[in-house]
Amino acid sequence: MADKRADVDSDIAGLGFEDALKQLEAIVARLEKGDVGLEDSIAAYERGEKLKTRCAALLADAEMRVERIALDAQGRPKGVAPLDPG
Repeated sequence: MADKRADVDSDIAGLGFEDALKQLEAIVARLEKGDVGLEDSIAAYERGEKLKTRCAALLADAEMRVERIALDAQGRPKGVAPLDPG
């Protein structure tokens, strides 16, 4: 069982934001329909939580990258600044 979970985790870890979000939306739609058995619901919920975590991590990374954009005197992007200038 642990090997199967590791496969799922590595599968999710390789997803981009759009793909992870699409899968998460599909899980939510499936669960909202209510025609999924208990065991399948639990498995879908667990995968959904992992997908949500992946999406949140990708968004946080994108936010950090945007915050690092440096502007020139005219307010135009001129490149990126180090996240930790110290």
